Amino acid sequence: QVQLVESGGGLVQPGGSLRLSCAASGFTLDYYAIGWFRQAPGKEREGVSCISSDGNTYYADSVKGRFTISRDNAKNTVFLQMNSLKPEDTAVYYCNAHFRFSPDYEDDYWGQGTQVTVSS
Repeated sequence: QVQLVESGGGLVQPGGSLRLSCAASGFTLDYYAIGWFRQAPGKEREGVSCISSDGNTYYADSVKGRFTISRDNAKNTVFLQMNSLKPEDTAVYYCNAHFRFSPDYEDDYWGQGTQVTVSS
C-alpha cells in the first residue's frame, strides 16, 4: 500500500528546533519531488519547502534560513529540520510526493500530517 507518514511534530518553545520526517512505504521516493506544506488554524494550506529528485530545494520566504529540507533515499525518507521556531510556525505539517515526470498533481501522495506547536 502506498503511504506517506509524517512524524516528529510536537510542542516546542520559541527559538527551539524540531526535525520532521516523512517516510514512504509501498513506493520509492527516488523519482519524486517531496514537498512540505502546513496549515495553521483558520488559514489556508501553504507550501513550506520542497526538494526535487535531483536535490534542488525551495523554501518559502517565511522559513528561509531557518528550515532545511533533505532526503535520505536509502531510508526512503525526507526530513525537514526546523530551527529558530516562531509561534507563527504553528501548524499541521503535511508531506507531499509528486512523481517527477507527471504532467499534473492530481495523483500526488499526501501524508496524514503532524502537529507542530510553537508556544512559550
